[in-house]
Amino acid sequence: MEGLKTVAKNLKGLIRLHQWIVDEKRRKLGELLKMVGELEERVRRLEREVVEEQAAAIRAPETVGFFYGNYARQVVERRERLAQSIASMEQEIIAAHEDLNGAYRELKKFQVAQEVRDRRAALEAARRDQNILNEVGLNIHRHRRA
Repeated sequence: MEGLKTVAKNLKGLIRLHQWIVDEKRRKLGELLKMVGELEERVRRLEREVVEEQAAAIRAPETVGFFYGNYARQVVERRERLAQSIASMEQEIIAAHEDLNGAYRELKKFQVAQEVRDRRAALEAARRDQNILNEVGLNIHRHRRA
């Protein structure tokens, strides 16, 4: 019986460990999603900036218009770099999501095993209690007959 308690304690420790692993992987995924959101916000800011620069170039073509060509080339490069960063991050997100799913499945294995053990222990305890009650009942019955 002592061996079963040790195994149950070890299983609970494994469950805590795997829960911690799942939580860490969930945090990592959240950080990656946040980073993609920040990159996407940078893209939106860049688009707003382009609109503002185009309006300024239209208002003052003789001064700002001269520099707009260089600016437009830089914007294209920035867009490409941001798009590459976002694509790279999305690949990392996919990998992190798969990693999280694997860790969660591993956690569930231990949780299900613990539930099975708990049910078995409860059934065994109920069986022992019933045997004790049966013995008490038999003793009372024998005592009344005697």
